[in-house]
Amino acid sequence: MPRPTQAFIDLAALTHNLSIVRKHAPQSRIMAILKANAYGHGLLHSANALKNADGFGLLELDAAICLRDAGYQHPILLLEGFFSTAELAILEQYRLSAVIHHAEQVAMLSASKHYNIDLFLKINTGMNRLGLAPQQFSQAIGTLIEKQYYKNITLMTHFASADEPDEEKNVLRQLQYFEAITKEYRHYPSSLANSAAIIRYPVTHADWVRPGIMLYGASPFTDKTAAELDLQPVMTLSSRIIATQDLGIGDRVGYHGLFQTAEPMRIGIVACGYADGYPRHAPTNTPVLINNQRSRLLGRVSMDMLAVDLTGIENAGLNSPVTLWGKGLGVDEVAQSAGTTSYELLCALSPRVEKTASL
Repeated sequence: MPRPTQAFIDLAALTHNLSIVRKHAPQSRIMAILKANAYGHGLLHSANALKNADGFGLLELDAAICLRDAGYQHPILLLEGFFSTAELAILEQYRLSAVIHHAEQVAMLSASKHYNIDLFLKINTGMNRLGLAPQQFSQAIGTLIEKQYYKNITLMTHFASADEPDEEKNVLRQLQYFEAITKEYRHYPSSLANSAAIIRYPVTHADWVRPGIMLYGASPFTDKTAAELDLQPVMTLSSRIIATQDLGIGDRVGYHGLFQTAEPMRIGIVACGYADGYPRHAPTNTPVLINNQRSRLLGRVSMDMLAVDLTGIENAGLNSPVTLWGKGLGVDEVAQSAGTTSYELLCALSPRVEKTASL
């Protein structure tokens, strides 16, 4: 028998979540974000479930080529653009779009003579991560237009805090900044909204929206659950109990004995650990499901195993199924307990965890 740790990918849920994006932004085209192996869900079957999106966005050139080789004709956008002049011939060959976020990329285009590429000019409106400053944007777009170093142009920015409550002022400040910088180029399409902005700020929808985490059934907000947003979990990480231990008063559990019993209790050892992608820093009381009943993590997560509380769990024992996150236990809740985000948990899934995808 194989090790029982596995991730089930519910492709119907992925398609459903795409429909929720459509409901929020019916007038916009959807650039479904597939970076990081579709947030750990698997590139090709995720792309198939999202085939009704209008385009795909990712970072990895090899993944973009993989999508083209699989027959996808959608616009495919490289979100960090290109890193060398040599890549431009490949982008042109595979009809890949690229983000321009610094002046050196314009210089690479000039040196390449491969111009039959759709470009997204990214403007830094306050995120201070990637993007052209106003003066750089004016110079870049002027050069691109004058020299015709492009096939089509789309204007782009990224919101820093659309996912936080009470941040409307900052989101609108970025939007107004973007509009002021690009006022002479309003005839070009634009792309602004990530998952949080799609849901919370319709004014930002523009021509293209770029949903990421909401497609995979997690909430982009700390104050609203995925279920409240009608998003369905796509990944369910599960395993089984492979051993049980009966403990007395004062017994300790796991490395460094971080959990100590106050009364006799029974615990289960689950075949899942940080080498599988479960967060090592998840503390005691992080929720789990055992036999579809809520329980909790105990002590420190090991490389390959973790301990759970079997107190009050009916019929719990050897081979009992355990849900670490997913259907019945939102990944957002687990992430919050572990002091991290659902993005990290989903993307950190180890290659050794078997994935099974199904409609």
